[in-house]
Amino acid sequence: MTPITMVEGRRISLSNLDKVLYPETGFTKGEVLHYYATVAGPLLAHIHNRPVSFLRYPDGPDGQLFFTKNPPPGTPAWVKTAPVPRSDDPSAEQVVVADLPSLMWAANLVVEFHVHQWPAGSPAVADRMILDLDPGPPATVVECCAAALWLRERLAADGLDAYPKTSGAKGLHLSVPLEPTPSARVSAYAKALAQEAERALPDLVVHRMAKALRPGKVFVDHSQNAAAKTTAAPYTLRARARQAVSAPVAWDEVEACRTPADLVFLADDIPPRLERHGDLFAPLTDPDRAHRLPAHPKARP
Repeated sequence: MTPITMVEGRRISLSNLDKVLYPETGFTKGEVLHYYATVAGPLLAHIHNRPVSFLRYPDGPDGQLFFTKNPPPGTPAWVKTAPVPRSDDPSAEQVVVADLPSLMWAANLVVEFHVHQWPAGSPAVADRMILDLDPGPPATVVECCAAALWLRERLAADGLDAYPKTSGAKGLHLSVPLEPTPSARVSAYAKALAQEAERALPDLVVHRMAKALRPGKVFVDHSQNAAAKTTAAPYTLRARARQAVSAPVAWDEVEACRTPADLVFLADDIPPRLERHGDLFAPLTDPDRAHRLPAHPKARP
């Protein structure tokens, strides 16, 4: 019999709690749900009013993985949705995880949470910019950190603040709070910045996705700023061999990174980090920290 749990007045069916989702560590679905309940505060703050896409992995990372933008079949009527028109479906909607019951319902589906860089109601008007630093082997997150430090200084020269988090896979994400800006303009700025990074650090950075260019270098993926794209949300679990989290980190941790293990954080690591550091991504939810996107970086002398 499927257990029914009451969460803030909502009845939620929680299934297969003893099922091992991460065989390498024995981490179960019940532990996944416990993790999300524990980090609900900061996670909800960062996906607040943002349409989410789900990468589902109901049988663990070694099973079938499938990406869905539409509300899954059986979505309860009390789960919020928002219009997200697409060229192939002008009436499309996506889930908005607005509260703890919605979060636990979604977590029971076993998902990664992915969000746009714009809020519901303002499609293609971004309030965040993201730079996804993806290492090409034998490069690792250590090389990503070196690229991130250069990008932090370059963004600061344009009056922008960057906040790092692990991707939860092998790379690093830099998030930048912005005053609302058309996604096309953010994309153009991010691409020009990636090109500038490649010129400044030719032995370290590439701005194009072509696999032949990437061995031993860091691909600065600027394409995540396109209005249709989504990126792993802060504090989401990832469908990896272990229960790795896309975890906010401090810049001194980026500066001190010497091995890939230095920036690997599992689910059990996150509550102590929140207790010790608080939410390192909190500035992204503060409108006073958002800055105007300056002129295209190529226009700088």
